[in-house]
Amino acid sequence: MKNLILLLLSSTLISCSEKNKKSELETDNTKNIEVQAELDSIEKTRAGFQLAIKEKRYGDLKQYSTSNFKGVSPGGGDWLEYKRVREKRMGQFSYDSIKMRPQETVIVSDTVAYDFGTSFVYYTNPEGQSVELSNTFLVILKKDKNDGKWRIHREVASSIIE
Repeated sequence: MKNLILLLLSSTLISCSEKNKKSELETDNTKNIEVQAELDSIEKTRAGFQLAIKEKRYGDLKQYSTSNFKGVSPGGGDWLEYKRVREKRMGQFSYDSIKMRPQETVIVSDTVAYDFGTSFVYYTNPEGQSVELSNTFLVILKKDKNDGKWRIHREVASSIIE
């Protein structure tokens, strides 16, 4: 009986493994994509986003995200303090600057990519001191079919730095 269970379990695991390998091969949608050009375009989006924040052009930030963007911000103690300060400023966007350091950017298809890395956000607290907040992020980007620009579609961030 034990041998039969082991045989069935082994067969199931091998079968699942082969299906995963097959689906990985079938989902290789990057064969006809100029990957470096797309990576350069994503970097241009990232640089524009960072510059808009630095120049306090907060109204321009919507051009860097999809219309149905959703995100989850970090929840550590320093980030909770920032959110408290921001609420006192009537919900204004109040970063002074942000430095994004991607560790991995992957072009998944001609319209989807993801970015994984760390970022450092700076803001001025009510006492006039500059505060640095750090996080690890995973961003899903979508390429707009009309203008060809990459935009942030989903973001999940953690106050834990990896």
